[in-house]
Amino acid sequence: MIGPASADDDVLRVEHVAKRFGPVTALRDVNLHLRKGEVLGLLGDNGAGKSTLIKILSGVIRPDGGEIRIDGKPVDIHSPHRARELGIETVYQDLALFDNFNATGNFYAGREPVKPKWLGSLGWVSDRLMAKETEELLDRLQVNISRNDEIGIMSGGQRQAVACARAIAFGKRIVILDEPTSALGARESGNVLRLIKEAPEHGVSVIVISHNLEHVTRVADRAVVLRQGRYVGEAEPDAEHQEELVSMIVGSGEGFDEEEPSDRELARSNGDRGRTDGQPARAEA
Repeated sequence: MIGPASADDDVLRVEHVAKRFGPVTALRDVNLHLRKGEVLGLLGDNGAGKSTLIKILSGVIRPDGGEIRIDGKPVDIHSPHRARELGIETVYQDLALFDNFNATGNFYAGREPVKPKWLGSLGWVSDRLMAKETEELLDRLQVNISRNDEIGIMSGGQRQAVACARAIAFGKRIVILDEPTSALGARESGNVLRLIKEAPEHGVSVIVISHNLEHVTRVADRAVVLRQGRYVGEAEPDAEHQEELVSMIVGSGEGFDEEEPSDRELARSNGDRGRTDGQPARAEA
């Protein structure tokens, strides 16, 4: 088992966070920390509380109790916009990409760089600047795609690479990836895992939520396990500790048997009739 790190090493600390949805307890007194320059695997079976926790960190839902600290300072992540202001970028399983946009359009959707005019208060968007920065980013991250191709014609691995690259580019502190290799083949998974492994070199810490223990072992420095809404332990994700991690994930069936709420239940609880992940709806081609 791994002991707690000094708070000075942490970019993120989650302390005693709890969340209920009516009679359902999704999180109960959860503690977690993410070190600077670390890739952290977040493991757990269905209903463990992983989705609820990342939605709290992404500003989609509010916790009922506890505290979140970023760089040692308490923060209130009251919206997805606030999460992005704090340097947190999240890639959900649906990727939230626009199929009829190319890589540049997806990178800068909603955050286009605006140059001021000489007169008046309105500025103008520089397509040339966005294209140049996208090309440089793809080269730096070794993402082998054409920035001119529409997302809708790309493979699953290429789409995931675009989503991960966008998060790494704009995440000033933390990138959260929800099942980033789900439904990908071995080669495409390998390319995405390389991006994750190298992300700290670009100045961000990473949380990877995954059911694939082998993939977590390949990229993560440390793995934390949630079970039935509780933190149950952590260990280094290597061959020596694999059995220990599996045991923590499966557990002994102790504790309450409540399941993590569905997206529909989350939306109803929050009075939100739209999306529950805080991301823009996918544009129609």
